[in-house]
Amino acid sequence: MVRVSSLVVLVGIVLLFVPIPPIATIAGVLVILAGVALRVVTGK
Repeated sequence: MVRVSSLVVLVGIVLLFVPIPPIATIAGVLVILAGVALRVVTGK
């Protein structure tokens, strides 16, 4: 089973490569951080 936090981190990595540099880069980093925080908080 795939963890939700893993999917969130994967979405963040994909956003880093979207060709809208300032918005996608910031959103990608924030989504990756949210995924890591989700993994730490839930422990899943």
